Amino acid sequence: MLSMDEVAKHGTKEDCWVVLYGKAYDLTKFAKVHPGGSKLVYDAAGMDATAIFDPIHPKDIMEKLLKPSLTMGDVDPKTIQEKHIAKPPAAHKPPPKKAAAVGVVDEHALIEDFVKPPLGAMLNTFDFESVAREVMEPQAWGYYSSGGDDEITLRDNHMAFQRITMRPRILVNVREVDMTTTVLGVPSSLPLYFTATALGKLAHQEGEVAIVKAAKKAGVVYMLPTLSSYTLDEMLGAMSPGQSVFSQLYVNPERSRSEEYVKKLENAGVKALFVTVDAPQLGRREKDMRNKYTQQGSDVQGDDEESGEVDRSQGATRAISSYIDPGLCWEDVPWLKRITKMKVLLKGVQCAEDAVQAYKAGLAGCVLSNHGGRQLDTCRAGIEVLPEVMEALKGVGATRQDFDVMVDGGIRRGADIFKAVALGATACGVGRPVLYSLASYGEKGIVKMVHLLQDELLMVMRLSGTPNIASI
Repeated sequence: MLSMDEVAKHGTKEDCWVVLYGKAYDLTKFAKVHPGGSKLVYDAAGMDATAIFDPIHPKDIMEKLLKPSLTMGDVDPKTIQEKHIAKPPAAHKPPPKKAAAVGVVDEHALIEDFVKPPLGAMLNTFDFESVAREVMEPQAWGYYSSGGDDEITLRDNHMAFQRITMRPRILVNVREVDMTTTVLGVPSSLPLYFTATALGKLAHQEGEVAIVKAAKKAGVVYMLPTLSSYTLDEMLGAMSPGQSVFSQLYVNPERSRSEEYVKKLENAGVKALFVTVDAPQLGRREKDMRNKYTQQGSDVQGDDEESGEVDRSQGATRAISSYIDPGLCWEDVPWLKRITKMKVLLKGVQCAEDAVQAYKAGLAGCVLSNHGGRQLDTCRAGIEVLPEVMEALKGVGATRQDFDVMVDGGIRRGADIFKAVALGATACGVGRPVLYSLASYGEKGIVKMVHLLQDELLMVMRLSGTPNIASI
């Protein structure tokens, strides 16, 4: 067992050990590709950084990111003193907002502080987004709200739904409307599921634990993320008796780690595995990148960029390659099917050809997704890909019973869910609305958000003459 004095000897850029949750890690090389900048790591060199690390990251993330050889050993807790504990950097607060000059109003008058409205004032998913923008930390908001490059796909994801018009039928008995369905055999209160999103603690301290609980109360399924703020055990531990969940998977370059993770999911009773296939490299989320620069101050960048050691703007891109295999290809599908009895689906399909190939490979389905507009900009919204996919699958003999097609990206209204189902989708995934409602009001905010979508879908189904999901 290591003493903290021994760890402290490794307190330089060239030899950087950091203690997290009682273990010492050699982060000398990883610091240069740390998404938040190397200075955050170097400032904690030779120290215990658990207090800084814990609010955002899960306890097991180092096992996902680092090679075993970089775990230097356990640290004797009795040797950790106050001087060994790294302190968080001072927050860079934005300057106070100013009121616009109107007539004789003092142009330097400060705008009144934001007052969060009561939960009952939320009428749709956009209301939660407006509140989240005000209550979240700027860096967290930048991370969640950013899209790839010019954010054209990010914006178009919802606009694509608005270009689809309704064709209601009349004189149908819609006194009773039933919006319940099943998603991969799991009962759901409506054709909706919570898709996987990273780092839930950036929205709320309860993070993914709150999302698990809210999913149960709302009667929908949650897809557990690989890059969560809580450990897998903590997320599974938050489940209620009888609750079902799915899980998302980034395939690790060290396949044994992925196999171990998948086996853990299967043993816990997870119903389906969604393998992300649209992120062999992270897209350029410029809003997020620019926000990190201004939040941490130009002094943070000095050591990284001016010395020419590393381009910090590419830090996340390089870091992700350590736990997501860019070499994943169709030849790996038999391996994916072999390592688990769970249903396996591909998350991130964006054309008919790949959907047909997934069907022919014997997979259970796919999600038409562009990663929330965060990857390749100017690609189509999932809802626009859906008609060609359904037509192509029909052409090769696939049915909805043996191959499920789902859509995520841009779902903000009950009408959006209706349109996706009408065009052939089994269900829709929502990500940002979950995070924004969580950031605004916690677990109860998520439940409220789903209830609003249910109210909207009920109205749309009734006005369209569709008393149940099968009739859409």
